[in-house]
Amino acid sequence: MNNSDFSRQTSPQGLRKPVSIYQKAHIDLPLLLIVFVLIGLGLIALYSADYNGLHKFNRQLANLSVGVVVMLFFSRVHPRHFQYWSPIVYLIGLVMLVLVLYTPLGVEANKATRWLKVPIIGRFQPSEIIKLSLPIVVAGYLSRFAVPVSIKYVAVALLIIVIPTYLINRQPDLGTSLLIAASGLVVIFFAGLRWRWIFLSIIIGIFGSIAMWHYGLEVYQQKRVLAVLDSSDTLGASYHANQAAIAIGSGGWSGKGFLQGTQSRLNFVPENHTDYIITVIAEEFGFVGFLVLLIIYLLLIIRGFYIATQAYNNFQRYLAASLTFTFFIYVFVNIAMVSGILPVVGVPLPLVSYGGTSVVTLLASLGVLMSISTHRHNE
Repeated sequence: MNNSDFSRQTSPQGLRKPVSIYQKAHIDLPLLLIVFVLIGLGLIALYSADYNGLHKFNRQLANLSVGVVVMLFFSRVHPRHFQYWSPIVYLIGLVMLVLVLYTPLGVEANKATRWLKVPIIGRFQPSEIIKLSLPIVVAGYLSRFAVPVSIKYVAVALLIIVIPTYLINRQPDLGTSLLIAASGLVVIFFAGLRWRWIFLSIIIGIFGSIAMWHYGLEVYQQKRVLAVLDSSDTLGASYHANQAAIAIGSGGWSGKGFLQGTQSRLNFVPENHTDYIITVIAEEFGFVGFLVLLIIYLLLIIRGFYIATQAYNNFQRYLAASLTFTFFIYVFVNIAMVSGILPVVGVPLPLVSYGGTSVVTLLASLGVLMSISTHRHNE
């Protein structure tokens, strides 16, 4: 062996682990398998919830097909392109939010104006664009500075977060606005904050919550919060939580069996195909089915944080951690809401609840995670 051969074998390229076929295809196999298992469980639950007509089940198949294609497409896009294009997408999303609130293009349904009337596409929810673009914008901005980030840069990041949060809460859509705010705040946390700023933000958050209670919440939203403390209004504000508790409790250890649920099948539980779909799983498959679902979610969250620890640079690290933590918040808030621990805020169970643009957005964010995971091998 001559010197050139030795140098070639001991170089970083020579010592690099072989790239698998999945990495070449930009597919994170563990993450993909977990996603497909969750999708399968969601379809089983939705089939039961929508058994009488299967219209939503068939539409969900179409939504998931589009979402999987978007996920696989995003997995092939290099993270630097997300960083470059996200500010433009973010600004487009803000313009759409303004159009929803202040122009005739906004579509109202169930006393909320959250949709935009788009030719050819039909109704579209602009907040879904912000869900994905905002953490990317904040991560891209803060990754330019040394850790811990200076407070003046944090202030700019907070402004990026506050504007869409305010517009979405005006629709009103409290659940989505809080989730979007959380996705941006998580990036700030992972970017590094001094403890004094963390304590100060907690104090501001407490006083901000008080102000929001008096000036930012609609009457029906206040009733939902109070219903957590007092469940006596069984036919009013507490109806959702009480019916969900009955459905979950009646499932027992092993459940009543597939298609044998009564609370969900007879529509005692409202929105059993979206926000309350976990009641279908708990009633028909019992505590065992509920626990299996939680374990699968836990595996996805662990995989997401592992990808974050292996990321190539700060931008990718912040973004992967934010997307994963936001996914965790979705799961936690939905289950806590259904269990009566948190007020009803309209947060779907990721990849299990019925949805259109929300399903595509979630799968797109998982595609970004796959991109971060697979492109670190060819930086």
